[in-house]
Amino acid sequence: MKKLPIIVMLVLILLSFILNIFGLMKLIPIFITSPLLFVSLLILLLYLNDRRRFKGF
Repeated sequence: MKKLPIIVMLVLILLSFILNIFGLMKLIPIFITSPLLFVSLLILLLYLNDRRRFKGF
Protein backbone atom coordinates (compact mmCIF):
# COMPACT_ATOMS: atom_id res chain seq x y z
CA MET A 1 0.00 0.00 0.00
CA LYS A 2 2.91 2.37 0.64
CA LYS A 3 4.21 1.90 -2.89
CA LEU A 4 0.96 3.01 -4.51
CA PRO A 5 1.70 6.79 -4.50
CA ILE A 6 5.16 6.19 -5.97
CA ILE A 7 3.72 4.00 -8.72
CA VAL A 8 1.08 6.62 -9.52
CA MET A 9 3.73 9.34 -9.66
CA LEU A 10 5.95 7.26 -11.95
CA VAL A 11 3.00 6.65 -14.28
CA LEU A 12 2.31 10.40 -14.26
CA ILE A 13 5.95 11.08 -15.19
CA LEU A 14 5.79 8.52 -17.99
CA LEU A 15 2.63 10.09 -19.41
CA SER A 16 4.14 13.56 -19.11
CA PHE A 17 7.26 12.38 -20.91
CA ILE A 18 5.19 10.90 -23.75
CA LEU A 19 3.25 14.16 -24.02
CA ASN A 20 6.55 16.05 -24.08
CA ILE A 21 7.74 13.87 -26.97
CA PHE A 22 4.51 14.76 -28.79
CA GLY A 23 5.29 18.39 -28.02
CA LEU A 24 8.74 18.04 -29.55
CA MET A 25 7.07 16.60 -32.68
CA LYS A 26 4.87 19.74 -32.69
CA LEU A 27 1.64 17.77 -32.20
CA ILE A 28 0.93 19.45 -28.84
CA PRO A 29 2.22 22.89 -27.81
CA ILE A 30 5.55 22.53 -26.02
CA PHE A 31 4.75 25.32 -23.55
CA ILE A 32 2.00 23.09 -22.12
CA THR A 33 3.92 19.82 -21.98
CA SER A 34 7.22 21.06 -20.53
CA PRO A 35 5.74 22.53 -17.32
CA LEU A 36 3.63 19.38 -16.93
CA LEU A 37 6.76 17.22 -16.99
CA PHE A 38 8.56 19.58 -14.63
CA VAL A 39 5.69 19.60 -12.11
CA SER A 40 5.36 15.81 -12.15
CA LEU A 41 9.10 15.39 -11.50
CA LEU A 42 8.97 18.04 -8.78
CA ILE A 43 6.07 16.32 -7.02
CA LEU A 44 7.91 12.98 -7.04
CA LEU A 45 11.12 14.50 -5.67
CA LEU A 46 9.28 16.41 -2.95
CA TYR A 47 7.41 13.26 -1.92
CA LEU A 48 10.58 11.17 -1.78
CA ASN A 49 12.47 13.86 0.15
CA ASP A 50 9.75 14.45 2.76
CA ARG A 51 9.08 10.86 3.81
CA ARG A 52 12.01 10.29 6.17
CA ARG A 53 12.33 13.72 7.72
CA PHE A 54 12.98 13.84 11.46
CA LYS A 55 10.16 15.82 13.05
CA GLY A 56 11.77 16.27 16.48
CA PHE A 57 11.01 15.08 19.97
